Amino acid sequence: MTTYSTLKEAKLSGKTVLLRAGFDVAMEKGKVMDTERIEAVVPTMKHILKQGAALIILSHQGRPKGKKDPAYTQKPIVAVLEKLLKTTVAFASSCIGKEAQKLAKALKPGQVLFLENLRYEPGEEKNDKAFAKELALLGDVLVNDAFTNCHRNHASVVALAKLLPSFMGLQLQKEIEHLSPVIDDPRRPLVLIVSGAKMETKVPVIERFLDRGDDILLGGCIANTFIAARGFDVGTSKYEEDFMDQAQEMMLEADKAEKADIHVPRDAIVASEAKEGSQKLCLPVEDIMGDMSIFDIGKVTIERYSKAIAKAGMIVWNGPLGLYEINRFSHGTKRIAEAVAAATKRGAVSIIGGGDTIDFHTRYKYSLDAYSFVSTGGGAMLEFIGGKKLPALEVLKK
Repeated sequence: MTTYSTLKEAKLSGKTVLLRAGFDVAMEKGKVMDTERIEAVVPTMKHILKQGAALIILSHQGRPKGKKDPAYTQKPIVAVLEKLLKTTVAFASSCIGKEAQKLAKALKPGQVLFLENLRYEPGEEKNDKAFAKELALLGDVLVNDAFTNCHRNHASVVALAKLLPSFMGLQLQKEIEHLSPVIDDPRRPLVLIVSGAKMETKVPVIERFLDRGDDILLGGCIANTFIAARGFDVGTSKYEEDFMDQAQEMMLEADKAEKADIHVPRDAIVASEAKEGSQKLCLPVEDIMGDMSIFDIGKVTIERYSKAIAKAGMIVWNGPLGLYEINRFSHGTKRIAEAVAAATKRGAVSIIGGGDTIDFHTRYKYSLDAYSFVSTGGGAMLEFIGGKKLPALEVLKK
């Protein structure tokens, strides 16, 4: 396993620590709706404060595209931080500039400052060195605990890490320790459950698991692309025509004896409308046509997937298997969640991740404690287990 500079090695007493967190939380009408990602960073924040350091928290919210947009302010997070840390948290209305510098300079050991949205500044997403230098003026040490952003070549996790002594936070360390065995030493059979909308982000991990895994279970729009690539009509379902040739190539590759099996849905829940009251049917994929759209995996597919999960030694799950936001089309995901939880109880290692996967569990009150590890990352998790080098991790290597 690659070794990184970790928080426990850092000497922080009397220092001002810049902590890059990956909050990016769901908000409605100025209220934080889900505190899971904030809570995940609490051990790191408390460790820094206990060491006698001042703490400055950097994070981003949404995609304001380098402009100040009140819809993406991080100010509502202050109240959550104060509750979790049981202390006053100052707020700077900009992450750089005179106000931020003044507040940073006034910080005493044990005090906390939270900066406004990093992505209000165009330099963040451009990995701009000048912007990173302005951030570096605020502190002495950088701690990265934002696994969700480690696959991004952004200033606060890459350029800034080259300017200050930099360390991996406790949550980021946990992520790497739990995800590394998927690559280095997986338990067998190794099962990947992958769903979602974009083939582009999923192809590398599917290709890697063809060589290293045992079973790949597909859902969502990705599965629709594979169904279409098999020559079936998918009606009005969302799929990516540009990736059909690649899907065909991967299925041909999976036919080889030494490769993992790709499991494409045999049946699906279809309806003409994506709404709660719509009439739904469970049909074999060869019978789908006309104005029908696939919104969930069917009964036969659930049974096949559940059997593969039951035999697994290690399970990696990213993405609900249907249009889970509508209860009518959430049942496939519910059955798969139950199968993964049961396999975990029997001794399998289960790792789940991705914003929608977590949202499904919160929405339907399925316990996240049922799994071995819950990753805070979606794209970062897929890229890491897909074997890609993550820019923000590369700069933390010893």
